[in-house]
Amino acid sequence: MDTIFALASAQGRAGVSVVRISGPEAQHAASVLCGPLPSPRHPALRAVRDIQGGLIDHALVLVFAAPHSFTGEDVVELQVHGSIAVVWAVLDALAATNCARLAEPGEFTRRALENEKMDLAQVEGLADLIDAETEAQRKQAVRVLSGALGAKVESWRTDLIRAAALLEATIDFADEEVPVDVTPEVSSLLEKVSAGLSEEIAGSFVAERIRLGFEVALVGAPNAGKSTLLNRLAGRDAAITSEIAGTTRDVIEVRMDLNGLPVTFLDTAGLRDSDDTIETIGIARAIERAKQADLRVFLTEEGGALLLAPEKGDIVLRAKADLVPDAEGGVSGLTGQGVSELMARITDELQYRSAAAGLATHARHRSAMQRASDDLSAALMQVAHGPVVYDIAAEELRSAIRALEALVGRVDVENLLDEIFSSFCLGK
Repeated sequence: MDTIFALASAQGRAGVSVVRISGPEAQHAASVLCGPLPSPRHPALRAVRDIQGGLIDHALVLVFAAPHSFTGEDVVELQVHGSIAVVWAVLDALAATNCARLAEPGEFTRRALENEKMDLAQVEGLADLIDAETEAQRKQAVRVLSGALGAKVESWRTDLIRAAALLEATIDFADEEVPVDVTPEVSSLLEKVSAGLSEEIAGSFVAERIRLGFEVALVGAPNAGKSTLLNRLAGRDAAITSEIAGTTRDVIEVRMDLNGLPVTFLDTAGLRDSDDTIETIGIARAIERAKQADLRVFLTEEGGALLLAPEKGDIVLRAKADLVPDAEGGVSGLTGQGVSELMARITDELQYRSAAAGLATHARHRSAMQRASDDLSAALMQVAHGPVVYDIAAEELRSAIRALEALVGRVDVENLLDEIFSSFCLGK
């Protein structure tokens, strides 16, 4: 493969910038600029010079010999001063060596995947970690990056390969020393994996919300104080407030960090029957976004009726509590009354939901697991009919394994053959 290089740290001025080189000529390219390199994993200070011998900078040079590196290839990192001019000079000097080229976006991580240093889920976990804005997102991404999801999927694959081996042995080696009735063990394995898939699929919806962010919609009639409350929560004038009913026409969003959870608050149009065409469009959008939100905060007034019914977990509060003497369970964005209590209730509710988060964080993960789950259900039905349809059940199992390949990146026939011969002594 080509040797590649790129700036591995953020663009712009910094105290230190890291230039990464990876590939078969990585050490040679680095030595052209830095002279003799230090031994692997023993950083040393070196002068970095262009191919004409001009001094560019002094860098801390760190060598990783294959396969003990991020990409699985020889890797050299040059930690230089974080000047834009220095970085560009180093990159230009590397290009001038004619033994390395500038890396394409994501190419280092792709090489790590191709060299089996990471699986697909870990690659996505790394991307999520880089994009993490809150503590909950960071923790979740680290779990995926550490290989927890891949380990779970690998466990499922092992059980499915075992079940498939039992079925294949019964089909192809009926005259050999194999169990006569493998139905109980196969059924047990499939039910175990199916239960694990169902649990992980259910948890993936919450995990995805943690990754993308929860949405909390402020819902109520016109002039219920929704925009004022949003401004109070945001600490700035994010929404226009007015005594004129129907001021808010579109959905206004404010993103916040609630105790580590990413949350977007939605200020929606006041819900009422209106003859104003534009306001009616805004109300329709408000209802749609409120229905899609993870949680709704209803601001109600005495005798007021809403066009949307609260769901389980939603919060219903008395609006404009500052105008209502002895109002209990109320909130006022104008004075701040009840705002702390509201934030605490929202945080508690979302943290409660977050406890059910699984390891799968992307819709792609869920789709692959759902396909595998459907195939396992079909396989269980066939296994229940006995050996006469084991061949159909085995095909369903192979389909389930292929579905899980989308998560771990591989499964091959050799695994199945190895299991058959090692378990049943058939290689004679």
